Amino acid sequence: MAGNSFGQLFRITTFGESHGGCVGVIIDGCPPGIEITEEEIQKELDRRKPGQSSITTQRKEEDKISILSGYFEGKTTGTPILILAYNKDARSEDYLELKELYRPSHADYTYEMKYGFRDWRGSGRASARETLARVAAGAIAKKYLKQKYNIEFLAYVDEVGEIKCPDIDPKYVRIEDIENNIIRCPDQITAQKMIDLIEEIRNEGDSVGGVIKGIIRGDIPVGLGEPVFDKLHADLAKGMMSIPAVKGFEIGLGFRCTKLRGSEHNDPFINDNGKIRTAKNNSGGIQGGISNGEMIYFRVAFKPVSTIRKEQITVNRKKEKVTLSPAGRHDPCVLPRAVPIVEAMASLVVMDHVLRYEAYK
Repeated sequence: MAGNSFGQLFRITTFGESHGGCVGVIIDGCPPGIEITEEEIQKELDRRKPGQSSITTQRKEEDKISILSGYFEGKTTGTPILILAYNKDARSEDYLELKELYRPSHADYTYEMKYGFRDWRGSGRASARETLARVAAGAIAKKYLKQKYNIEFLAYVDEVGEIKCPDIDPKYVRIEDIENNIIRCPDQITAQKMIDLIEEIRNEGDSVGGVIKGIIRGDIPVGLGEPVFDKLHADLAKGMMSIPAVKGFEIGLGFRCTKLRGSEHNDPFINDNGKIRTAKNNSGGIQGGISNGEMIYFRVAFKPVSTIRKEQITVNRKKEKVTLSPAGRHDPCVLPRAVPIVEAMASLVVMDHVLRYEAYK
């Protein structure tokens, strides 16, 4: 199976399955001398781990990581970094009935048709458990980018179903407000409405999707990204679309710009105390595929979780029609746990492009 690596200069390779022995990541191309601790990485993983609230899966995994290479005396050494976490609370018996059939909207059928074989325990590599590795690697990228460029990554739940967070100026979004509730929406009134909706849908045995908004802010260099196939927003889109359950990505005004005229959408350049800036930021901080120094913001759409407790019709390997009502522990809405994953993928993309940018200098 190919396609397990991401990035060019800052390159990660993830490994492991949902119900295998462990999951982890190899990071190649990490600069030496980054001061980071396992506790700092663990803090990011605790935001992603299962069982953290009443509206997430109740699988209990500590996601306790170990750094096994590329690390000495509290710093990265510049050699490949290996980070892994052992699986502790897998219940493969919950998936026995799924061994001979294909779950609607899952990767069961496509994996088996492509490879002639599949790991039916908790979706194997198709499971979102693999994203633990991305968040671990992202924690290192975040640390480097914050220390060297004062770049900060934030994401929050902007929509759940039909409930939308009021528009907030990205400059004023605070991590404290995001982490102040279990849904990770910075508007506390909207957050409670979202939580109530998710609990209602969970009790019905169903699931719901939504939208996460991502923000990259700070001293973003002008010049990140390449002008053709490696556009910065194209790599952000690839990173986000690689997250399980993601169905859409937009940057800046995104699809809303189709309702505007060019004179309305264009971002005029201005002289701001000797520095070239834009008077607006409808482009989302990227023009011609290259960062212009302004704040980068984007939105990521997540579908409803495919595994639900409601009965569904499907077929088995014999192509016979069967009724499915799966057991197991699943998120009724992936968004709260996906927030740190969106931040991690954004940091991995920016880290890779920052290293390319530094190579030009």
